[in-house]
Amino acid sequence: MKWLSNSQLTGDFVTLEPLSVSHIQDLQQAVLDGESWKLWFASVPSPDAMTAYVDDAILAAKNGDIAFAVRCNQTNNIVGTTRFYNVDSKHKRAMLGYTWYSSSVRRTPVNTECKLLLLSYLFEKHSAIAVEFRTHFFNHNSRKAIERLGAKQDGILRNHQILKDGSIRDTVVYSIIATEWPTVRRHLQSKLIIPN
Repeated sequence: MKWLSNSQLTGDFVTLEPLSVSHIQDLQQAVLDGESWKLWFASVPSPDAMTAYVDDAILAAKNGDIAFAVRCNQTNNIVGTTRFYNVDSKHKRAMLGYTWYSSSVRRTPVNTECKLLLLSYLFEKHSAIAVEFRTHFFNHNSRKAIERLGAKQDGILRNHQILKDGSIRDTVVYSIIATEWPTVRRHLQSKLIIPN
């Protein structure tokens, strides 16, 4: 039996929809905004690779992973994806990643509310003991975003992966554990309060 259920998560700013092939065309448009696939240290699919990217995510869902398309409620546009992966039902922990957004929604409430919805779902609905984040050592924007959530760095996996271009990735590992979640939740909620 799968630990995590594949359900829609809705907030004020975003709706996280279970990823399906019906999202491919919208995601191809979304990734054009910023062309993040051109960043050598990021694992973002190009428009041409989007079908395979979505197919892989759907296939991984058979093993317990959960992938979402991120819809901006204000514009009704799909603006990116995010995913629970390496889901470990026995030990009640998961990794959160494969996250990318259109350039136009960066530094908006989109990522903050996505993480609030996902972490609430994981810790409160499914009683997780920990969530883990991983990113490339040189992806400084991603590292800062993870740290702004309140995640703590666990360490660096040196020479962890060989990338498509042949370069070798050092992977920075972060986590939030269950006892930290109430404070992290308050922090994220405070960032979503819009002053009058």
